[in-house]
Amino acid sequence: MGNQKLRQGPAIAALGGGHGLSAILRGLKLYTDDLTAIVTVADDGGGSGVLREDLGMPPPGDIRNCMEALADTESLMQQLLAYRFPDGRLAGQAFGNLLLAALDGISPSFDQAVARMSEVLAISGRILPVTNANVQLEAAFENGASVRGESKISDAKKAQNCRIHHVRLLPEHTPALPAAVEAIRRAEVVLLGPGSLYTSVIPNLLVDGIAEAIQDSAALKIYVCNIMTQDGETEGMTAQDHVAALLEHGGPGLVDLCLCNSDPIGPALLERYSAEDAEPMRADRRELELLGAELVCRPLLDEGCGYARHSGEKVARAVVELYQQRADTKIF
Repeated sequence: MGNQKLRQGPAIAALGGGHGLSAILRGLKLYTDDLTAIVTVADDGGGSGVLREDLGMPPPGDIRNCMEALADTESLMQQLLAYRFPDGRLAGQAFGNLLLAALDGISPSFDQAVARMSEVLAISGRILPVTNANVQLEAAFENGASVRGESKISDAKKAQNCRIHHVRLLPEHTPALPAAVEAIRRAEVVLLGPGSLYTSVIPNLLVDGIAEAIQDSAALKIYVCNIMTQDGETEGMTAQDHVAALLEHGGPGLVDLCLCNSDPIGPALLERYSAEDAEPMRADRRELELLGAELVCRPLLDEGCGYARHSGEKVARAVVELYQQRADTKIF
């Protein structure tokens, strides 16, 4: 199949946040030009959280990561976007966040600021915030306790020593960006994940209009399951637990395929993750089928990064091959 970039390809809408979404975008842009990233804006930690608090804008960090992944620019510009100031009041802040904050200041809305920055960087495809609203994420735990703020959920979960029961957005009934809904409606493939289940993937489904658009879509709907469970979020959970959580928050009809990793993970890496109570994701085909999702296993591991993370190119290849098989058409 090769890695040659296409002039055409399936229309793909990828929803998520964090490093998981940006990783697969790097691979997907090699296989299609019709690519839309729909990005959560629930983050309130790190440099993004500071700008959010100071300027009242949606957090720019996940958007910036996606821009770095899709930018068709010189390496110097990519280094500039990712550069973090080492000292002073800007310590830890990424230059790309500041640039997007400045564009937000001179633009009518956050999504237009993102669009303007995308033009400057010659983005392959489109990047859309799931909403323009300044939202917060609240998690409720199985013991009845709750915590508000995406960045506080992991520590609170460890303190409560029980699973997350559900998350919600505040304010509730936040409207989706119309362009995000339209991108889902016209997509031939809708991707959820990979990424933190409760803080990167599910928050997109809580925005009014997003889950409904996925349910109504005739696209192939794929959940790209994490390779490992996540410390402070999904310890002890299986792939079917992940899919069940997606359906509990967004309703039925969101997942056709659950794409899981089949690459072996080395003993040293397993030991390192075990120290954080993380383990390889377990999946039961029958239990997934009862949820309406077909289990598909493919080699997805990025073997050179030193972590159990997805290879964007492997994920993209698997996604396009699965689309081809089910569409029964040739796009190459």
